[in-house]
Amino acid sequence: MAMLEKTRFIKENLEEVRESMRLSCMRANREIKTVKLIAVSKTKPIFDMLKAYDFGVRDFGENKVQEILSKYDKMPKDIRWHMIGHLQRNKVKQIIDKVFLIHSVDSYALAYEIEEQAYKRDINVNVLVEVNIGNEDSKFGVSANETYELVSKIMDLEHVSVKGLMCVAPIQDDPENNRKYFRKMKAISDDINNKLGKAYLNVLSMGMTGDFEVAIEEGATMVRVGTGIFGERKRL
Repeated sequence: MAMLEKTRFIKENLEEVRESMRLSCMRANREIKTVKLIAVSKTKPIFDMLKAYDFGVRDFGENKVQEILSKYDKMPKDIRWHMIGHLQRNKVKQIIDKVFLIHSVDSYALAYEIEEQAYKRDINVNVLVEVNIGNEDSKFGVSANETYELVSKIMDLEHVSVKGLMCVAPIQDDPENNRKYFRKMKAISDDINNKLGKAYLNVLSMGMTGDFEVAIEEGATMVRVGTGIFGERKRL
């Protein structure tokens, strides 16, 4: 695809995604400013990302540590990087000071490693607890029943702040089939806040290209859209 054609493609896709977000917020009686769009840029070249940046995107999501490292110095410094893929403990130190939010904390061991590395740098790291809401063997994350316990334990760490929850819902032909999972995520979040006695968790990262509209209707505050912005990604 030629550069001019690619630029137009990304611009039009972003306009369509943002309009879909706006309409979803209207249906849910929410303000559009309550939902943040994260452009999932895994496998995408710098040119594509810069075009999205030109059209207002500041939040980019990556699945792999190595991709964040390879792109970090090539992109503008006001970008907020989101680690949305599975994070191995031995790679935490490589990105700890580069990411705005880690979406995929799925164990206390990982959270403690983040604490250790954050302590060494005297920084605070914002994280989300990943919930395997569909109980899928192929997915990472804690079970719904284990979520409160993990959140509570991470709360005791000095340099790690739990901001909310994240899930990767099952792949469905009909996005309506994921509504029950998004609704359950919202219920888990609300239940934890009730137990804590305050609105401690205020981020719900859920919904991707195929189902972000339903996710917004059920309370998502962050949606992770890749294909809907950049087109189909390369398979690594």
